[in-house]
Amino acid sequence: MVEHGDIRVVHRGGSKIDFRQPVITNDSRFLLCASGECVKVFSTSTEECIHDLQGHTDLVTGVLLRPSNHLQVYSCSIDGTVRLWDFTDGILIKTYVIGCPVYSIYASANHEGVIFIVVPMLGDKRSELFQLVAVHLPQSGDQLVESRELSAVLSNVSSNPADIAFGRGGEYIASAKGLQLKVFFFKKQKSYEFSLKEDNKKGGLNTFTCVACHPKDDCIATGHGDGKIRLWRNFNHKKEYTYSTLHWHHNAVSSLCFTPEGTNLLSGGVESVLVQWRYNQESQRDFLPRLGAAITHIAVSPDGALFCTSHNDNKITIIQSCVKVSAVIQGLVKGESVQTDLIVDPRSKALVLNGKPGHLQFYSLQRDKLLYNLDIVQQEYIHELGLEQFEVVKAAFDASGTWLATVEERKQKSAELEGNLKLWAFDEQTQSFVLNTTISAPHEARITAMCFRQATDSQTTMLVSTSKDGHFKAWQLATPAHTEDEGPSWSCDFVGTYHGLVPECCCFSADSSLLAVSFQEVVTVWSPTSWELLTTLSQPPGAIRDLCFGRLSCSKYLLGTTAKNLLCCWNLLTCSLEWSTSMDISLLLADPLSENMAAFCCQAGCTDLFVFKPSEPRPLFSHKAVCSGTVTRAVFAPREKMLDSCEENSQWLNRSQLHFLTQYMDLMTFTTKAEDDRLMASSKQLVIDDSVAMTPFYLLLGKHRHQQQENQDPMSSLSAERTPLPQSSVAIKELLQTPAHVLPSTSFLCSMFVQSLLISVTDLSGCRENNKKAEEEMESEKEEEDSEEEMESSIVRSEQAAVSVQSAECAAPALTKAQVRELRRLKKLDHSWLAGLLDS
Repeated sequence: MVEHGDIRVVHRGGSKIDFRQPVITNDSRFLLCASGECVKVFSTSTEECIHDLQGHTDLVTGVLLRPSNHLQVYSCSIDGTVRLWDFTDGILIKTYVIGCPVYSIYASANHEGVIFIVVPMLGDKRSELFQLVAVHLPQSGDQLVESRELSAVLSNVSSNPADIAFGRGGEYIASAKGLQLKVFFFKKQKSYEFSLKEDNKKGGLNTFTCVACHPKDDCIATGHGDGKIRLWRNFNHKKEYTYSTLHWHHNAVSSLCFTPEGTNLLSGGVESVLVQWRYNQESQRDFLPRLGAAITHIAVSPDGALFCTSHNDNKITIIQSCVKVSAVIQGLVKGESVQTDLIVDPRSKALVLNGKPGHLQFYSLQRDKLLYNLDIVQQEYIHELGLEQFEVVKAAFDASGTWLATVEERKQKSAELEGNLKLWAFDEQTQSFVLNTTISAPHEARITAMCFRQATDSQTTMLVSTSKDGHFKAWQLATPAHTEDEGPSWSCDFVGTYHGLVPECCCFSADSSLLAVSFQEVVTVWSPTSWELLTTLSQPPGAIRDLCFGRLSCSKYLLGTTAKNLLCCWNLLTCSLEWSTSMDISLLLADPLSENMAAFCCQAGCTDLFVFKPSEPRPLFSHKAVCSGTVTRAVFAPREKMLDSCEENSQWLNRSQLHFLTQYMDLMTFTTKAEDDRLMASSKQLVIDDSVAMTPFYLLLGKHRHQQQENQDPMSSLSAERTPLPQSSVAIKELLQTPAHVLPSTSFLCSMFVQSLLISVTDLSGCRENNKKAEEEMESEKEEEDSEEEMESSIVRSEQAAVSVQSAECAAPALTKAQVRELRRLKKLDHSWLAGLLDS
């Protein structure tokens, strides 16, 4: 059995971008946020992802701008490291090894060279108790630095970054947990604690949910579970503290943030409304409503020009000074559960699954970006607790991506199940799906499965659906009976049943010549052309849960999983059971581009992965405990560019990439070490964007040199014969494009540059001999100058005439006597050493 080796499970795409508070840069051009195991850098104007800061090996738990350098950012992670990045170029500058998981990070301009992090308390293996510690970052030239000396600041703090905040530029720090507020003063080295009762007189919860400190005044704002905001003052005295109460939110306050000048306080919660309170004039409030989903975090740019809010539908909204929404960065929408399977759109290669209520979302795995939402239900969603509304529960594409089938259901308590089967056709003009046919009540009970037949040129498109009512139906695309009809529509072509048993799943073979439908413990095989029952396949007791036909060379096999923890493989040529094994498989799926199949197996509270071919007894790959819980949604997504891995344990990833959803709704995938190295190398390549300002260094790169030479006047080509400088060499480009703070010292570079300009001994001796000859000739010319004035004047006239003939088109001025003498001397010198130096 081949173990996983260099293959690991990562958050490659669809990671949460609302997990932690985002950060806006000083110039408000970029937004940085934690996303899985990396930090994403977005443009606030174009919404595009500029860089993926990759390097952490576990979940990133915090992002923070470096106070002493506004072009650098810290990130912390569960992997026990804090990394320093140059986010403009996407370069990792330094890695500080802490040695224990880091859950949040803070810094202050008053504490230079020190960062504050939240880590588990020493000796607590369950990680239920946390402490705030100070880490002194050592000044070292190495890229990997050990920083294991931690100084405790506060104990028993919350691991949520929203519960800790610095005040007055770092003079004190406030921490809230449960019903207790702690304030620690750095100069006094003393902390004060304030407590609240569990509930107030009206039954509201007083639990602290978030904290924010005023940047200039001694004021701490705290959010609470009952929707109230308290402004604490005089907290440097144990008994003389006071607080005032603000109340607008009807539920818990999830985030608080002061503007940089402290003139306004921003708050948000489940109401999807950004509230702006005037400081010291709290009765004056401004609102920005209908932001789409509950607010989880609020951030403000250092210059106060931009606000941004994170939402629980994995979205970040960028707002211009609480006036209007200027940009929306949408990630993969993750609800409480995914009703549909994970499917891939054959046209756009996008991942398709449930999105907003009543919608399907099309998500690009390559760009890690939401493409668009398709409204399936086409009804207004009413936000009311306990109200049953239509939900999309099934979806399927045909092989070409021309047709999309969806099933929407609504279950009322006192009424029967309502369901609609909708067929959507792809419109080339609008590049989207348009509703073609709506079938109300396609079955008398809930639909359990549906699949398209991969139609060839001679076959018509067909859809098969199975239901709890004991029937499976074949829906066929029919041409209109009359020419005045708008176009083709769908209708029922066949209804099948088997001894009154309930069908659970269905599947077409790779060539669409067979249809397999499972009726509890029996697998029936049908011919889609004649609807003849060809054969039935028996197996050990247990209802069939999944059915998959083999592909390519394994197309003669049909595999199925049972409720009795069995994996069975039938040979369709002999109509007999080929083999079976005892495995508790939660999900079985086939790779459409190869013979490989993936089986997720539940064992001891975790999920194991096995990749195998039906024709081979030994698995190609196995991975123990890929995640905790049960995996019920997965898909093979085709790659844009095929990998060329030759290792046995990673060949199954060459054509397709396996994505799956965990029980916590995290989208995971498998990646090889070679793929990680290639991505890391590409992220380190420095590319100057066209939007970079036209600086002298930019001009030195010679980017527009070729264009300038083409536009050059052909008559001014005297300098074209000179050897061009090596401006396009890789070394000079890398030297000029690399940021100065990651280059070696100037003295080191200067010595190398000077040595490259030095002339070798042989070239120097030859040069001296030429200079000696030139001096002798000049002395002889000086001696003969008086006696040869007439001859000199004639020579001057002849040379001037020659020059005027050669450069008549250039209209060059006449040369003086001194210039002619200098020209004659330069012609006799040997400049070959200079050409050799430039070539080197």
